[in-house]
Amino acid sequence: MPRFLPSVLMCALWLTAACGPAPPPGLDLNGHRLLDMTHTFSKETLYWPTGERFEHGRVAWGKTAGGFWYSSFTYGANEHGGTHVDAPIHFAEGTRSVDQIPLDQLVGPAVVIDVTAGARGDADYLVSVADIEAFEKQHGAIEPETIVLIRSGWGAYWPDAKKYLGSDAPGDVENLHFPGVSAEAAQVLVARKVAVVGIDTASIDYGATRDFPAHQALAAAEIAILENVAQLDELPVKGAYLFALPMKIGGGSGGPCRIVALVK
Repeated sequence: MPRFLPSVLMCALWLTAACGPAPPPGLDLNGHRLLDMTHTFSKETLYWPTGERFEHGRVAWGKTAGGFWYSSFTYGANEHGGTHVDAPIHFAEGTRSVDQIPLDQLVGPAVVIDVTAGARGDADYLVSVADIEAFEKQHGAIEPETIVLIRSGWGAYWPDAKKYLGSDAPGDVENLHFPGVSAEAAQVLVARKVAVVGIDTASIDYGATRDFPAHQALAAAEIAILENVAQLDELPVKGAYLFALPMKIGGGSGGPCRIVALVK
């Protein structure tokens, strides 16, 4: 661990304690590392087939007339692509926009529900109530304010659009196939009063959905959603502490998100 990292983590944990759920007691920072769970934004970043893709344009690059180096770029994209957060307003009228999500909702203890066995060979797999109950039977009840992350294994396909989305045709939303959360499972997570639900696919609803029931249920309960979460295979089932901080877009329905986990 770099020598400056403990002080950075101490500052982060102090801020967390000040504005949200308390960090794990007796935490030994020297026994932890930071895990970046964010896909890099580039020309390869995957977006919903109808969304504007990420653009990064050069404005300046090189030595100035004054002899010093200067570089600058422009960027732009749809709010919902790459590793990003869905604000409740995305699917529920009158709820919070991305800039209104409280910080303490986006920072906290995380658990990983692993459904890779069920999703293997089934691109339309739906996380069920039984999956949640099986997790809780083995690992204990999901506590309120927990960040719940669903690992389907689809992260291994990034950034291959054909494998990850089911179709690589621009604008094609009729042939999408990837796992998601069932309406019933979403309602169970609402009942658990979780803070955030995330997944390693392009949507919390499975690819073939037409009415997005998981989005609707979670958004109505003011639960934020994380999509295209990276490196879920590196995160332990329990014990990690997650920071999911999106771009603060005024009135935004979502935005690019830098997700970092503190892991033993």
